Amino acid sequence: MRNKFAQCLTNMASENDKICLLYADIGNRLFDKLKAVAPERAINAGIAEANMATMASGMANLGMRPFIYTITPFTTARNFEQIKIDLAYADMPVVIVGTGSGLSYANLGPTHHSFEDIALMRVLPNMQVVCPADSLELEALMPQMLTVNHPTYLRIGKKNEPLNYEEVPDIQLGKAHVLKEGSSVLLLCTGTALHLGGKLHQALEEKGISAELTSMHTVKPLDTDYLQKLADFDVVVTLEEHSLIGGFGSAIGEWIIDHYSKPVNLLRCGIPDAFIDKVHDPDSARKRIGLTEAAILPKILAKLEG
Repeated sequence: MRNKFAQCLTNMASENDKICLLYADIGNRLFDKLKAVAPERAINAGIAEANMATMASGMANLGMRPFIYTITPFTTARNFEQIKIDLAYADMPVVIVGTGSGLSYANLGPTHHSFEDIALMRVLPNMQVVCPADSLELEALMPQMLTVNHPTYLRIGKKNEPLNYEEVPDIQLGKAHVLKEGSSVLLLCTGTALHLGGKLHQALEEKGISAELTSMHTVKPLDTDYLQKLADFDVVVTLEEHSLIGGFGSAIGEWIIDHYSKPVNLLRCGIPDAFIDKVHDPDSARKRIGLTEAAILPKILAKLEG
């Protein structure tokens, strides 16, 4: 997904001289084509993420459209105060890009895991939170971010994420995208968890259970028009590669409590309240915490039977 981000940003920057990138001393060769197109608008800010956010705020205040980019925990947690004050409070149209989100860097341990970033970003006023499922969703959503005059957190994977589409989908920021319609189980997925949702959809359909598969690529603001139909399903499942505390599933649960009068049978699936170590790749980490088809399918069936 990071390669697609670099490609999209290069294309956008070649057409819009307001677009610029600040990156924290990673992906130097990744942005070679961008540097060729806009050498003065591709800035290595060094390993100084907090300063990078403040620089972007100043550039946005002068009319630029900055993107800041580095590994997810370093672009969110390390400079959270600067994002809160210089970007969110100042309401600057800066796109904060977190690459390698969730368990993408599983082998590097908790320092490089990002289970808390959605929670951190969605709590901030003025902040939009976008989590594309794959490089094709990213390609569809990237240009739309320039239509939003507020800060945006863009949560992307690292590389080799499986595709969920055969071509760039027709999707819109803030609007849920239904890939498969169904009636009994609703699979609400954000980010790279959409691929897991696709596996669960197939498994349910093979058992004769009608399931709807939906990409909720925009976590904030939620598509509340779509959420009005939650009670039409026997079970609503949220899938995310983020902590169950404060993430996408929490956002859905909060909305149900605050705005819904009908009962909803909700099953939230994500990362438990624990650090994850002693793993060697993302798949082994997902298996260890139960973020797999084999672990989640019985829970859905139990919810249906209950």
